[in-house]
Amino acid sequence: MRLLHTMLRVGDLQKSIDFYTSILEMKLLRQSENEQYEYTLAFLGYGDETETTVLELTYNWGTSEYDLGNSYGHIAIETDDIYATCEKIKAMGGEITRDAGPVKGGTTVIAFVKDPDGYMIELINKKDAGQGLG
Repeated sequence: MRLLHTMLRVGDLQKSIDFYTSILEMKLLRQSENEQYEYTLAFLGYGDETETTVLELTYNWGTSEYDLGNSYGHIAIETDDIYATCEKIKAMGGEITRDAGPVKGGTTVIAFVKDPDGYMIELINKKDAGQGLG
């Protein structure tokens, strides 16, 4: 078994695709519409979805926002240079909600960025990925 994808509901599909492709450098892998049930799906990722886990964005036609509630945590993305990545995100208009630095109680370097729908994305320095708190 393997993890296939994570799905997020989005209020503006093109704005979300632009964020994930331009700012987080994912590739749009495929997109499809279901006219009968009025939704559009877009799959994005860093590699072919037959080999890597991808992100599914779901746009339910006519729905522009969602209540994120208090149970959603975050998606984590590995980056080669977290400090340079954060500077690039800021320069492109992205919202860094936690600047790069060690996690509380550890040494793993992390940062957080918010996507257009308010979902949190944790950035983890590649050398620290999979190491826990460090």
